[in-house]
Amino acid sequence: MKILVYIQSAEGKINPISLESLVAAQQLKKEKSAQVHAVTFSSDIANKLSDYDIDSVIHVSHDSLNEYSPLHYIETFNQLNSELNPDLIIFGHTYETRDWVPRLSARLDIPFLSDCVGMNINDTITYTRSLYQNKINTDLSVSSKSAIISFQSGAYKVDSLDQGSCNAEQMNVDLSSVENKIINEEKFKETDGAIDLSAADFIVSIGRGIAKEENIPMAKELADLIGAQLASSRPVVDSGWLNHSLQIGSSGQIVSPKLYFALGISGAIQHSVGMKGSGCIMVINKDANAPIFEIADYGIIGDLMEIVPKLSSAIKEING
Repeated sequence: MKILVYIQSAEGKINPISLESLVAAQQLKKEKSAQVHAVTFSSDIANKLSDYDIDSVIHVSHDSLNEYSPLHYIETFNQLNSELNPDLIIFGHTYETRDWVPRLSARLDIPFLSDCVGMNINDTITYTRSLYQNKINTDLSVSSKSAIISFQSGAYKVDSLDQGSCNAEQMNVDLSSVENKIINEEKFKETDGAIDLSAADFIVSIGRGIAKEENIPMAKELADLIGAQLASSRPVVDSGWLNHSLQIGSSGQIVSPKLYFALGISGAIQHSVGMKGSGCIMVINKDANAPIFEIADYGIIGDLMEIVPKLSSAIKEING
């Protein structure tokens, strides 16, 4: 079995979801003796990937791939598929890949199982997808020789990625036949003071349960005491209490910190997809039936307005 894993990156940083997808490929390498080849369009990223336990890194070099260009990406993978004939092409399920990978599937005429949350490796490999707002899971398999798979954020944990060493190979592609009908304009820029939450090791996130803006300093104090970044779910941002750059979820940032401490967050699917890949999830919520408890490692059923001040006081005593 031969697997290609696309490593999405921007400004010299690897998208964490791509590394999660690499974990899935490494599982197939262990259990199915698969050959795993990471594909990147950046020489800097290729050097970083050479420290992982995979068979090779393929650096595809072309000026048209330096910026996001879906039509050029599709033709690039068309040529990779023709030359390498992979059994699986794996992607992280990001906004970018949602844009162009379905078209790649049509171009190659091979099935695309998108937004998978896991896989089961037996005689037949099955891929798990969540349906009906995460209420049920279904296992799917493909009967064709090859397939394209994308994994949802949080399907695998980056900290289980095996280290190793491999060679980086450069591959050239001919993209002269691509008629680029897409005009690139100025890149979207975050507002001044925007924070990259994906780089945070510890996050304290507040939701509707914070009740009012005046209570946010209480959560901020807890975050400061444990060296965490303050963040929120969408209702807090919609209320105008925090900047959108601090929002976590499908319409905000995707994070996978070592610790995610959720205060008064119910755990709607739109939020949980943005943080369920966290190393440890702690929850305080007075609703015992809140969906977020289903993905929590530790949880307290209670009023955060009573618990958080006591927790902060205890941490202060420990810190002296």
